[in-house]
Formats: sequence, C-alpha cells, structure tokens
Amino acid sequence: MTWVITRLCRDCVDQSCVEVCPVDCIYEYTGSDTDTFPNQLFIDPEECINCGVCEPECPWEAIFEDEQVPELFVKDTAVNAGLLDSKDDFQVPSVEEKAKPTPEQVEENKQKWGYSG
Repeated sequence: MTWVITRLCRDCVDQSCVEVCPVDCIYEYTGSDTDTFPNQLFIDPEECINCGVCEPECPWEAIFEDEQVPELFVKDTAVNAGLLDSKDDFQVPSVEEKAKPTPEQVEENKQKWGYSG
C-alpha cells in the first residue's frame, strides 16, 4: 500500500483528494457494513501510483504514506486494504464542493482521536 486515509477523515469526507487523484483510486463505501468501513474515504492500494498529490490537498491532514502512518492509526492501513475484498461495495465519489475546516476544527478532530501530530 502506498498512501493511507486514516480515521481523521471519518465523518469529514472532504473530497479535495478525490478531485486531484490522477488515477481515481480514492473511493467511498456504499455498502451496509459500516462497522468495518466507516464514513470516510479509502485509497485502493493496487490502483494508487504513489504520486502523493492527495496528501497536501486533505484539509483534515488524514492522509499518510504507509510507512509514516502514526502508530495510533496503524489499524487504518488494514481498513483501507479491506477495500480489495469488497470492491463491489465501493465507488469513486462525485466531487461536491464543501467548506474547508478551520485550523481549530482540524485540531479538535485530531484531539477527538487522541492524535497530537
């Protein structure tokens, strides 16, 4: 896997990363198993070309290179990889314009997950 979208994306689902991805490898879950696949975006590790253009576009700072995923979010790597076993339940989302979070909202989201990075 090259890039991972962590739980910092949960319920935020800004689509800036989708808009810039040159290979459309960022997906949303459309199935019913929301315990396994929460409301966030996911990167298909087989389709990702490791270009990294998604990472700086994420206003929630939720995207990390796989080797750089903070220990707190290591399980999120497996959640992203789980997309491969359930591909029929995923689709590339249509991009909708959304308001960008404030720095305070980003910090509050990190604190919610116990992340200080």
